[in-house]
Amino acid sequence: MVMRLKHDPTIDNPRHYSKESVERLHRLLTQGAPVVADSHRKGFYEVEDGNRVFYVHLAPNGNIWLLATWLKHRPEAPLSGNELVQPACSSC
Repeated sequence: MVMRLKHDPTIDNPRHYSKESVERLHRLLTQGAPVVADSHRKGFYEVEDGNRVFYVHLAPNGNIWLLATWLKHRPEAPLSGNELVQPACSSC
């Protein structure tokens, strides 16, 4: 799903994330960004921007609450077959 707000959103930043993070989120929400709704909480979303995720709440008054942000986890590259795999225990 894509979220694009028609109004200029006010972003509340209770955890004091950087000004750059808030500006990035603002730009995403006004231009349109892929979001994933939180299935356990109404009005809460993960907003995706490349390798960054913002966790936000769309408040009933239209404000956005920036609650968390993190880098997406990169899956480890599969072994090519040339690497040595060490046993889990030293006596194996």
